[in-house]
Amino acid sequence: MTTGSKISKLRKENNYTQEQLAVMLGVSRQAISKWENDVAYPETDKILKLSELFGCSTDYILRDDDNLESEVSSGCQPPGNIMISSFDNKSVVACQNVQCSKILFACEDEPKYILYGTDGVSFWGRHNTTLGWYKSLEEVQREISEITEAIGQGKPSYKLKYAAEIEFVGIFGQPKLKKHL
Repeated sequence: MTTGSKISKLRKENNYTQEQLAVMLGVSRQAISKWENDVAYPETDKILKLSELFGCSTDYILRDDDNLESEVSSGCQPPGNIMISSFDNKSVVACQNVQCSKILFACEDEPKYILYGTDGVSFWGRHNTTLGWYKSLEEVQREISEITEAIGQGKPSYKLKYAAEIEFVGIFGQPKLKKHL
């Protein structure tokens, strides 16, 4: 799947017109059309905004890899909100939606998946908060399943159970798995 077809697919899945997406990104409707038809490509800052808006990785948007789509879990869209504490317990997010994304090219000591929680949607798009990092797809899928079950049971909150303990290292604050001695 090309970058353009992914942008088109994500736009349609989120019920945006080309005009609406153009306004959100500060570009013309024609620019969106050119992107979707692979005549032109979005600038880096626009790719970052698309990633945030649609809750997917920039790798998903950019890589012309059909296998990548099956590796990225679309998450769940439960019929309600649930309060979820972030990985660092510094914030609590009233999640309307949770979704995970595969971290491509992660090193051995880095998490492989990230879980996002959507706490609001406005004219400018979704607002996502990082909930946690995960070592494997099975762990993040188990987390999403239990969040869905908690919502179905009417529980008002959920505490992450399977997120990996991480620490931020380097000048860019890269998440690394904590090593226990």
